[in-house]
Amino acid sequence: MSINYDELSYIASSANREAVMETLQDGPAAPSTIAEETDRDIAHISRALQELREKGHVELLVSESVKKGRFYGLTDSGEALASELPEVNTGR
Repeated sequence: MSINYDELSYIASSANREAVMETLQDGPAAPSTIAEETDRDIAHISRALQELREKGHVELLVSESVKKGRFYGLTDSGEALASELPEVNTGR
C-alpha cells in the first residue's frame, strides 16, 4: 500500500490526532483512556476521534447506540498511516 502523504500531513498537523493514532496502535481504547494516556483533554480527544473517523482512519468498534464505554480502533488505512508517523516526526 502506498502512503497517502496528504492524509499523513492531515494527521501530523494536529498533536491531538497524532496522539490518538499513536495510542490506538497499541490496540483499541476508549476516549477516556486515550485522554489519560496522552494527558490531553477528553473533549480534544473526542474531536480528534470524530475527525479521524470521518477520514476513515479510525472506526467505532461498538454499536452506534452505545453512548458510554465506546471503544475505537484503527482501520487498515489508519494502521498504515500510524506506522509512518514516527518517520515523519524524526525531523521535529
